Amino acid sequence: ALLNNSHLYKMAHGKDFESRGIESGISLNLERMMAQKSGAVKALTEGIAHLFKQNKVTHVNGFGKITGKNQVTATAADGSQQVINTKNTLIATGSEVTPFPGIQIDEESIVSSTGALSLNKVPEELIVIGAGVIGVELGSVWQRLGSTVTAVEFLGHVGGMGIDMEISKNFQRILQKQGLKFKLSTKVLGATKRPDGKIDVVEAAAGGKNETLTCDVLLVCIGRRPFTQNLGLESVGIELDNRGRIPVNNRFQTKVHIYAIGDVIAGPMLAHKAEDEGIICIEGMAGGAVHIDYNCVPSVIYTHPEVAWVGKTEEQIKQEGVPYKVGKFPFAANSRAKTNADTDGMVKILSHKETDRMLGAHILGTQGAGEMVNEAALAMEYGASCEDVARVCHAHPTVSEAFREANLAASFGKAINF
Repeated sequence: ALLNNSHLYKMAHGKDFESRGIESGISLNLERMMAQKSGAVKALTEGIAHLFKQNKVTHVNGFGKITGKNQVTATAADGSQQVINTKNTLIATGSEVTPFPGIQIDEESIVSSTGALSLNKVPEELIVIGAGVIGVELGSVWQRLGSTVTAVEFLGHVGGMGIDMEISKNFQRILQKQGLKFKLSTKVLGATKRPDGKIDVVEAAAGGKNETLTCDVLLVCIGRRPFTQNLGLESVGIELDNRGRIPVNNRFQTKVHIYAIGDVIAGPMLAHKAEDEGIICIEGMAGGAVHIDYNCVPSVIYTHPEVAWVGKTEEQIKQEGVPYKVGKFPFAANSRAKTNADTDGMVKILSHKETDRMLGAHILGTQGAGEMVNEAALAMEYGASCEDVARVCHAHPTVSEAFREANLAASFGKAINF
């Protein structure tokens, strides 16, 4: 909600609307924007409660703890306990914000992603520790609303793990053009609150001297970690791996036959990955087949432009020594992107040089990238060749024609409209 609304505000408040012949005086009502976001969240969570009721699922409110191989104890807020005996137990406790050693989060001026979603005023200077998915998304929100935003990232690129490097470089260039600042290959050493309320952040580039940056709000988003503490796992003999995750087999069973899915096990911390695991895990409990192809799980960064990808990056394919071809198509040559005056970015397709099978799809541009990537996921699930996609008639004018053109370029060596 905040990503969408802040983008609309930026379009109206900046020169975008003006260039389209729309002139008006615009002001920000942050309180109302936050209320719209909270209303959307409330409706979605109430929707889950409704689905529980509809499907005869009993909701027990409290903190759950495994107290036996077939027993869970729920402790309510008032301290009362309820013991539930089970046939099967499924752990789906998700993840929590990874704390930064030595920096105490108060969710007011030193905030996690949770606090950054509920600030009561736009900070003048915002420093973001981490330029991964959450860092660039939240950095974008506050930059559009008027903050000066600097993201400090330990890695040498933006967008986090799994992003294709060519896409990452182009993405960074576009975000910088929008006004975001980046300090890459830079380590944050600590942060201290000053008497005037501002925060001094000490950082050092690789091999460089210490430097101090000052901000009104410090956002710590160095990732998330599995929520696996105090669940009673050790009491039933479940040992965690070195990253705090629960080891499971290909049916999502631990060695004591308690099940686990989502952020608490290995793999990308994505809601749709967890949802798929939940469905097939339950089907497995009922005696069905259990199969998921993690190579076909898409990832999306909901900035503007959006970034979306599925399958392998060019770096991974090179490392694996697989012969490959690349097909690219810029949105600047796409009719719909041109008429929408939203032409940043491109589609990049990677295919097997000998079989033409699609190996990876990487999309940077417009708000349709997160939708378009699902066409790539479907193609890859079916083992499609790039020619298969290139021969499918795509409606004109649509931004998804760029996806077809990039597949044409990968398969035949040349797109039609570029």
